[in-house]
Amino acid sequence: MTSATNPATDLTPFPDHTQLPESDGTFVFAERTGGKNFQEHPQSILLTDSIRPILQQLHPDGQYCIGQDSGIYWRMTDPPEKGAEAPDWFYVGNVPPSLDGQPRRSYVLWREFIAPLIVLEFVSGDGTEERDRTPWKGKFWIYEQVIRPPFYGIYEVNKASVEVYHLIDGQYQLLPVNERGHYPIHPLGVELGIWQDSYQNMELPWLRWWDSQGNLLLSGEERAEQERQRAEQESQRAEKERQRSERLIAQLRALGVEPEA
Repeated sequence: MTSATNPATDLTPFPDHTQLPESDGTFVFAERTGGKNFQEHPQSILLTDSIRPILQQLHPDGQYCIGQDSGIYWRMTDPPEKGAEAPDWFYVGNVPPSLDGQPRRSYVLWREFIAPLIVLEFVSGDGTEERDRTPWKGKFWIYEQVIRPPFYGIYEVNKASVEVYHLIDGQYQLLPVNERGHYPIHPLGVELGIWQDSYQNMELPWLRWWDSQGNLLLSGEERAEQERQRAEQESQRAEKERQRSERLIAQLRALGVEPEA
């Protein structure tokens, strides 16, 4: 006898990430506000690259994923992409980085059930879209009431600012900054803030991570450069020590003393 299908768990009618649009030129590439800028792609890479060692410590089994300008599907619509938001950057813990051996094309809430821990939007207009609380349409409302990431950040490069909201009792409350002017993201043990310096040959107020002690989390390129400088300093120190030793030997020999004795 064939058992009856449980409608609460049967997801057959609901598409997965392989059946939903990866992009449509509307929400992924154009963001509804008229396009991207040259800074947004390296900004996403910088966030991902610098926090990866932290996430590897938190998830030694590798069970986490990061989305960069990727769709989060939160309801079924026609066309499907109308039921999705595409944050510029988001992180979800305790989920596999790939599904069925395939790279993720999108993040489908009705298949995963786990909300992202943090969602970040990079403002390309005046910020109205990112703060829109219109029910069922506004980005802020959808994140707060449906997708419900505990942390939602709005980064405005033109204003050199970021504001971070924390979901408390079902509503987003603006987080206060700490003494360093950063927003603590306690579940990750990191802080989020603005770093005014050069990255990828662009001098801009970049969105960066720090650890809980206020140390900047470096990108792979920055870590390699730091190691190069450390090796160079060690080489210089060894050379100075060699020269000092040679001077001492010469002084001893001038006094008629063989250093080996």
